[in-house]
Amino acid sequence: MSATALPNATLTAAYEAMTPGSAKLSAQARAVLPSGLAHDSRHFDPYPLYVSRAKGPVKWDVDGNRYVDYFGGHGSLILGHNNPTVMTAVHAALDNGTHFGACHEAEVRWAELITRMVPSAERVRFTSSGTEATLMALRLSRAFTGRDKLIRFRGHFHGWHDHMSNGYSNHFDGSAATGVLDGIASGILLCDPNDSEGLTRLFNDHKDIAGVILEPTGASFGKMPLRQDFLTLLRDLTRQSGAILIFDEVVTGFRVSPGGAQQAIGITPDLTTLAKILSGGLPGGAVVGRKDILDLLDFDVTKAAGREKIGHQGTFNANPVSAAAGIATLGIIASTDACARANAYAETLRARLNEVLEDEHLRWAVYGSYAGFHIFTNPTDADIVPSRFDPIPFVADMIGKPRGAGVNGQIRMGLLVNGVDVNSGPSGWISATHGEEEMAITVDAFRATIRALKREGTVA
Repeated sequence: MSATALPNATLTAAYEAMTPGSAKLSAQARAVLPSGLAHDSRHFDPYPLYVSRAKGPVKWDVDGNRYVDYFGGHGSLILGHNNPTVMTAVHAALDNGTHFGACHEAEVRWAELITRMVPSAERVRFTSSGTEATLMALRLSRAFTGRDKLIRFRGHFHGWHDHMSNGYSNHFDGSAATGVLDGIASGILLCDPNDSEGLTRLFNDHKDIAGVILEPTGASFGKMPLRQDFLTLLRDLTRQSGAILIFDEVVTGFRVSPGGAQQAIGITPDLTTLAKILSGGLPGGAVVGRKDILDLLDFDVTKAAGREKIGHQGTFNANPVSAAAGIATLGIIASTDACARANAYAETLRARLNEVLEDEHLRWAVYGSYAGFHIFTNPTDADIVPSRFDPIPFVADMIGKPRGAGVNGQIRMGLLVNGVDVNSGPSGWISATHGEEEMAITVDAFRATIRALKREGTVA
């Protein structure tokens, strides 16, 4: 079923008509899960989509509806769903056991691949998630420098632990978020992205900065992009002050290029946090970087230096099944043009969606970089041309705006009823398996969504 099958229905009514199975499961979930969810970004009104299976660039919901998928396992599936090489490796690992409670060969091979691919990776420490990786990177920075303060940028997401809970979607004044100690929040210095003067002032005013963490392509995979000169300034200031520069490449790692954003932009951080693609779509993460910093996790080095070792456990660190998926995935990325194919598709898709906007005389824009796209709905009705849109002047206004609210939610609704799923940005992650068929479906769905929104009076 699609919007065309219900020509007189609103987008919401069409969605409800085609997804009764999702509605039923959502009602069940609300009885046992807060809001019926396991992840905040899956929140969707009137209820989220429930998916039963996926293959390559597409997935099917519990009612049998097929969607071109740009959610992509929250960005972890650059090779698409159920890549046969990855799945063969996973099944072989499962046959040997899911957990040994011991070291194993795969974790060594996995780490060796990472050190060959990622410019900053002299040493690797595995974690179970990206959130855990950023938490460890911050701890390493403070321990290595002997300093307390950390700089982060408003709108950038680095997981949900206490140090990263303010400044992303709320508490932009630096105050503690609900349940977080004031003392933790006070150790975080917030800066606006692309604010060179503000960043320089922080370094001038604070001599106890241990590290700086950021998404190197800008918040939300370039939805709020950073200028290259700002990144260069940041590298210079951290190097001059002795602060640790941390690239959060949980999203960009192995997606922007085989060596991540740092390889593409030519700036090598001191530490890098990884997850998502790292583990081939299974749970897993890592913090990688300079040997002298990660030596704080080394029993022998810290003992010889008379320093206290940083303790680090984790039941599922370098889980053998995740390691198998990661090795298979990174091997394909390193030896093929998977990243380049995804990037090229994205560039063409952005151009074709902007052609739709210009045909429909709508002053929105589709923009982005590398293997992603974002839909700018121009809330201030600025005089922009879709195909020539520069998002940098609008970054400050994007910070703190709720994702998936208002017209953004209706865009996702319209795309769903026309066979395309994006995340709540509305944005999308692209895989190397997306092709011309998926491109055509997406362009048609975008045009149908815009026309439906015009009929409903949501846009003029």
